[in-house]
Amino acid sequence: MTHVLYQVDAFTQVPFAGNPAAVCWLDQPKDDHWMQQVAAEMNLSETAFVYPEEDSLRLRWFTPAVEVDLCGHATLATAHALWQANRVPAGKPIPFETRSGTLTATPVGQAIELDFPIAPAHETAPVDGLLESLGLSEILFCGKNQYDWLIEVASAEMVRQLRPNYSLLGPACARGVMVTSQSDDTKYDFISRFFAPAAGVDEDPVTGSAHCVLGAYWSQKLGKPKLAAYQASPRGGELEVEIRNDRALLRGHAVTVAKLELLV
Repeated sequence: MTHVLYQVDAFTQVPFAGNPAAVCWLDQPKDDHWMQQVAAEMNLSETAFVYPEEDSLRLRWFTPAVEVDLCGHATLATAHALWQANRVPAGKPIPFETRSGTLTATPVGQAIELDFPIAPAHETAPVDGLLESLGLSEILFCGKNQYDWLIEVASAEMVRQLRPNYSLLGPACARGVMVTSQSDDTKYDFISRFFAPAAGVDEDPVTGSAHCVLGAYWSQKLGKPKLAAYQASPRGGELEVEIRNDRALLRGHAVTVAKLELLV
């Protein structure tokens, strides 16, 4: 049996930017080992698998190394691929059943809006080796939620110039660590980068799930419910974050760059 995969660049309006994800439609569930092997073969930060489950769609995400509980860019990529392939009628919101509950993708003009839970970071002291692995000696804030560390530094230039030691960073972080600052570009409110060597991804190009945390943090700090964000990875990507009660609405674009046929 063959399976069709789409490679989609998420949180960008142009190809070869943003965060690439593979999206694989399955008529029925496959075993975990097979999905992990496919994700390793694709070797992207995330491969998404989506399949019917009773009256809904089940969505799962795998890095080349592990299955993860929450992924924004691959959810956005999956919704984009399903609409484009006419597996879901254009304009119809898509609720996905996931490890993190029901996540809904809705078309908003030319963009896609994701409705995600907020998992705020609570201030805590960094663990030994965390700052050293990032090459940081002075920070403005350090916090953590159940997934990741959040570190604020003094300038956007510090964020852009980070050169982590990944062999040290992996053992020091949970899933990953986001480093952020207020933006020095008036187009954006804040910028960030995200590193997840413990999950098999040294630097993630654009991380939707991290912006649930970042959006809540900067919304409170800047007193704004809606923020423009830029993730300053080498590929770069942009998105809008709106904090509404205990939910984060993430808005971004996507571009399909390839359609592949998996023969095994």
